[in-house]
Amino acid sequence: MFDNYLIRKDSLENVEENGKITGFKFAVRIADYRGCFLSLHNGYYITVDGTEYPRELQRFEINGKAPRTFEELKTATLEHWNYDDEAYVYVKKDGGLAPGLHKVGLQQSILSQYGYAKHDEEWVKNPPVPGSGDGAGKTFVVCYYDLELQK
Repeated sequence: MFDNYLIRKDSLENVEENGKITGFKFAVRIADYRGCFLSLHNGYYITVDGTEYPRELQRFEINGKAPRTFEELKTATLEHWNYDDEAYVYVKKDGGLAPGLHKVGLQQSILSQYGYAKHDEEWVKNPPVPGSGDGAGKTFVVCYYDLELQK
């Protein structure tokens, strides 16, 4: 529904920790107009210039808290991501991204919050892999953005 607005266009930056570039980050919004409880946020399918970055390399920052893994977010059952709130996705990549323009593919994975479905219990134990189509929430396709590295 809001697929074209998931990434803020001027937000792609490398991340530096202790003087070393350890990855990159970008600002995101949720595609679901109701927002969601963070425990239902299952991560992203992310590609940059054709390279896929799985959920295990991703961290999520929202609500003024330090970036967390999606395993950590599974327990955030009372913390909400509101529709208008901007968050950051961090991706681990030694050396970060090179200066210039990058083609970023993104699909959110937000598990259903509209009642019980047969797969719900299994998805709590074994969430679907982002990008598989299962659990894609309101982003039915991978969306692509041309983003300029800011730092």
